[in-house]
Amino acid sequence: MNNQTLTVLITVPLIVVVLALIWLGWRNRLRRQSDVERLPAVPEQLTPASVVADGQYVTTTTAGDWLDRIAVQGLGIRTNAELSIHAEGVLFDRNGAAPVFIPRRALVESREANGMAGKFVEKDGLLVISWRLGTRELDTGFRSRHSADKKLLLEALQELISAAPQADADSGK
Repeated sequence: MNNQTLTVLITVPLIVVVLALIWLGWRNRLRRQSDVERLPAVPEQLTPASVVADGQYVTTTTAGDWLDRIAVQGLGIRTNAELSIHAEGVLFDRNGAAPVFIPRRALVESREANGMAGKFVEKDGLLVISWRLGTRELDTGFRSRHSADKKLLLEALQELISAAPQADADSGK
């Protein structure tokens, strides 16, 4: 048996084992997150967007834990997207994945960050939106294609968040 054959006989099974472990890890993450509530539906009628930007939907993670990617409902899938800010909330219209709509009352804060769950960029290169889905607080990252759009998005988000009724007040707490 020559060296090349031996290398292939060792490498191929090793690659298969690594891929199987990755698949098992993702499957277990989906099971652990089975209690994540369903995403809100996108309203049939949205007011015209105050700001629209093209870019990349990075991911959604547990708030404050930028490595704990939320895998259920396609929230962990990185895609190109259009982010639009409406009076009703925030819409990520994702290419190749279902849209993600965050109602205004669920918004907590917006900020800039260097990265999250597998995507790290220059200082303050990501826009991160913190929001509530049921009892969970989540962070969703977006990287605008044009850096000038990020400032407009942040300003529109701050305005929307400051105008939003607090979720605790809505629930009577």
